[in-house]
Amino acid sequence: MDNFLPGSASLVDCVDKKILVILRDSRKLIGWLRSYDQFANLVLQDTVERTYVGDQYGDVYRGIFVIRGENVVLLGEIDKEKETALMKSLKNVPVAEVREAQKQEQERRKIREKAQKRVLADKGFSVDVLEQHDHY
Repeated sequence: MDNFLPGSASLVDCVDKKILVILRDSRKLIGWLRSYDQFANLVLQDTVERTYVGDQYGDVYRGIFVIRGENVVLLGEIDKEKETALMKSLKNVPVAEVREAQKQEQERRKIREKAQKRVLADKGFSVDVLEQHDHY
């Protein structure tokens, strides 16, 4: 534990490395970490926003991206070998196709959740829960 750095100081090892950042709104950003501060605000260079649906993914180039630290749920360095192996198993498609597939998946999920709530309500469980879109 000699090398332990508390808080955002632990990001020093990730500077100038390719990282994945998952935000509170579930967006996934991949880019080169260039800078950060004591609040874990991040500056990413050559950033892409990646959207996954099933075995497909689509990338939208975002360039320089500044992320407020309170919106970061998870971040980590990307292992080049594992990324290469994973990308071979996924199909890169235009973002419009991925977004359409994502909408269809969300609709199926809503229908499934509605059916589950109906079954739970029939069994006497309360299904009045606050819907939350914030993944924090």
